[in-house]
Amino acid sequence: MASRSYTNFLDLASGNLLDIPQTPRALPRVMTVPGIISDLDGYGGNDGDSDGTSSVCRERKIIVANMLPLHAQRDAETAKWCFNLDKDSLLLQLKDGFSPETEVIYVGSLKVEVDASEQEEVAQKLLDNFNCVPTFLPHDLQKKFYYGFCKQQLWPLFHYMLPMCPDHGYRFDRLSWQAYVSANKIFADKVMEVINPEDDYIWVHDYHLMVLPTFLRKRYNRIKLGFFLHSPFPSSEIYRTLPVRDEILKGFLNCDLIGFHTFDYARHFLSCCSRMLGLDYESKRGHIGLDYFGRTVYIKILPVGIHLGRLESVLNLPSASNKVKEIREQFKGKKLILGVDDMDIFKGISLKLLAFEQLLQQHEEFQGKLVLVQIVNPARSSGKDVQEAKREAYLTSRRINEVYGLPDYEPVILIDRHVARYEKTAYYAVAECCIVNAVRDGMNLVPYKYVVCRQGSPYMDEAIGIKTDSPRTSMLVVSEFIGCSPSLSGAIRVNPWDVDSVAEALNLAITMHDSEKQLRHEKHYKYVSSHDVAYWARSFVQDLERACKDHYSKRCWGIGLGLGFRVVSLSPSFRKLSIDHIVSAYKRTTRRAVFLDYDGTVVPQTSINKAPGPEVTAVLNSLCNDPKNTVFIVSGRGRSSLSEWLAPCESLGIAAEHGYFIRWSKTSDWEPSPLADLDWK
Repeated sequence: MASRSYTNFLDLASGNLLDIPQTPRALPRVMTVPGIISDLDGYGGNDGDSDGTSSVCRERKIIVANMLPLHAQRDAETAKWCFNLDKDSLLLQLKDGFSPETEVIYVGSLKVEVDASEQEEVAQKLLDNFNCVPTFLPHDLQKKFYYGFCKQQLWPLFHYMLPMCPDHGYRFDRLSWQAYVSANKIFADKVMEVINPEDDYIWVHDYHLMVLPTFLRKRYNRIKLGFFLHSPFPSSEIYRTLPVRDEILKGFLNCDLIGFHTFDYARHFLSCCSRMLGLDYESKRGHIGLDYFGRTVYIKILPVGIHLGRLESVLNLPSASNKVKEIREQFKGKKLILGVDDMDIFKGISLKLLAFEQLLQQHEEFQGKLVLVQIVNPARSSGKDVQEAKREAYLTSRRINEVYGLPDYEPVILIDRHVARYEKTAYYAVAECCIVNAVRDGMNLVPYKYVVCRQGSPYMDEAIGIKTDSPRTSMLVVSEFIGCSPSLSGAIRVNPWDVDSVAEALNLAITMHDSEKQLRHEKHYKYVSSHDVAYWARSFVQDLERACKDHYSKRCWGIGLGLGFRVVSLSPSFRKLSIDHIVSAYKRTTRRAVFLDYDGTVVPQTSINKAPGPEVTAVLNSLCNDPKNTVFIVSGRGRSSLSEWLAPCESLGIAAEHGYFIRWSKTSDWEPSPLADLDWK
């Protein structure tokens, strides 16, 4: 890594900087206060010395994600597109963490395909009514970008699934990767249409847009840019198998702040940066910082929360209360265990069913009295893996029902359809225990929702038939491989692959004394209610502002081509080395000391033959023959090797073994360095 940095600074010193063309910029279409945006030097690839900021305007945050927080459908009468906000979207809910004066702009794709002839009209409508900027990816590009690279390459890899053979996963496809890069470039272009680079904060979300920061940083050196990864980040041994691993890591590192759900995910990312890019990191005032060419890239560990108000409003719906009464009547005299998962190979639905089967087999007293309700959300992707997971879940549940079922008792209820929010809420409120058995998941907010629903509301309490001030209970069995697990210290953590231990955990959860259940519930509810989505967003943005506060105190140069672009950040006093100045000073002085490193200076780092060539030897002898010069080679190598390699240079001084042994010329003896004076101790 040292040699790479050295080469970059040689480029810098010689003035061979990347010439980034400065694109003419009009005022952002959504700017609320008229004014002129000053042109910072750094934005065009220059040194960017300006300390100025733009005229005062309303604080803005630009949220960039794969999908906009919108629902879309055509009007039956006019055939025009109609849109409304998706109130369950995290992107919409995080606004609660911003000040009321903050203007939020969303950049992303729509969930529907809009004809090219309608795109301009739709774009203006979304901008005017919802502050949304759609990207409108071409159909083929969208397919290769999302279903190709995101879902067939990144999603399995980040969940520790490698394509060991064609029947188990998809091999790396260069065309899909090119589509991913092209899609990210389109997103970047849309951000550039609305950004005020001196004032706006950009917050990019998830693995779909991991090279977007490179495109944005290339255009604006001092852009204020944060990224949050909502999926797991794999260990370096898994991640290093990705053919484009460096390009994606460098995309991350063009941000100012990178957020992860758990310490494990952040640790894996830091390990990848260390092993593959040679970067060091340290803790600075309680924050983890990566030094990347003079810039500090901060790492934040912050698990996301839920929107309490949204969930509580559903709890108070009459439809939710009525559904609770219906469920209680349907399962009268029985206890419910609840699972809510996407139909996904990583959610561990079949493992959960096997553990429940084991529980019924080992504890006959539960037969006829315990029901597992498994709600299966629609799959977010398609393919043979999803179909196999679905088939296995159906076969396992059918077998359990055939073996342990009775005329009035069905031990497994598999709900594989769209389940309304109020209906899910009702199941949460009634269930004695909730189990999340995923073999790998980024965060998973199902346990949080379960805890809040078990806390109840006046309407829900009336439906269940309990007093408002009565103690509440809830029990959680969660996989140790999901992001929310470290936050729920009262949950029973399990290894989902160990079916016996999961069965025993379910038994413990069902039979635990109510007083213990109450204590665990209170602990969880206190955490979930205080660490909601507003807290998450507010904390992330505060750290992003802190990470960007020194942007105008340093000079910046953009160097590197394509996805290898990065910004070198240096102190304001830094000046490029002038060869003319060195030559002038060299000629004027009467005594000169010249110290040269060996590896990487006299000989290339990668050279097999470590002896200097004839040309280098001639240059060294020329320097040594000048009576005004004292020339030394300083190296960590041993005396014998250096003596042999530098034998043609009779007047050359050598400091071997990092200066422990010194020889003033070829005819001199080796002298050990005098011991340091330690009397000051």
